[in-house]
Amino acid sequence: MSLIHSSAFIEEGAVLGTNVSVGPFAYIGAKVKIGDNTTVASHAVIEGDTTIGKNNRIFSHSAVGTIPQDLKFDGEDVQLIIGDNNTIREFTLLNPGTKGGGSVTKIGSGNLLMGYVHLGHDVIIGDNCILANGVALAGHVELGNHVVIGGYTPVHQFVHIGDYAMIGGGSALAQDIPPFCLAEGNRASLRGLNLTGLRRNMEREEINALKVAYRELFEEGQPLQEVAQTLFETSTSDKVKSLCEFIKTSKRGIPFTRTK
Repeated sequence: MSLIHSSAFIEEGAVLGTNVSVGPFAYIGAKVKIGDNTTVASHAVIEGDTTIGKNNRIFSHSAVGTIPQDLKFDGEDVQLIIGDNNTIREFTLLNPGTKGGGSVTKIGSGNLLMGYVHLGHDVIIGDNCILANGVALAGHVELGNHVVIGGYTPVHQFVHIGDYAMIGGGSALAQDIPPFCLAEGNRASLRGLNLTGLRRNMEREEINALKVAYRELFEEGQPLQEVAQTLFETSTSDKVKSLCEFIKTSKRGIPFTRTK
């Protein structure tokens, strides 16, 4: 049975799963689908062609699925897809995709979006990411899994951030950040590996292999693409291969300062 406050407004056609809770003065549009055990707090707005999975918590004054902030948008059919077990805090703004970017914004599962987080159109986020207060992702940004972004950090459109990367708070990110790395600053640049995140999730042998690869890639003064190709071909570590593949396919470049 759905637990709907009497002042909430739910358009005809909306689909709510079992044990969905909707708070006072919340609004849910006609094309919205919400999975079991999800809670929608007071004054939240969920509209558009938005699909939300199970066990999500959507806090007060969130705006989920409102039209993209893109002047080219002209009412096309676009989507916002949200997985399971996400926490979406107060005053978040989550936009769907656009026709020019694939028409879908997609958020995985187990993510924490803190207050005032903005996800622009056509953003893709993996699983178990943490975006602190005031993080703003422009259109077409892509995040892997287990990414952490510190508070009040804007991320330029089309930037790609790899698995287990961490961006320091108050940074301004305009280029791609490879997996497993730590970046900070305005403009943000690499500062090393995200060792805290790696130690929580990987074996020592994997971390040591990444340390060696990072040093060869970013601290030896050799051409980055050549080193990445060599390591990709010779390394026995899947994590190192993943790091090198990211570098080889980066479209916006990697922000780092050569030390030699």
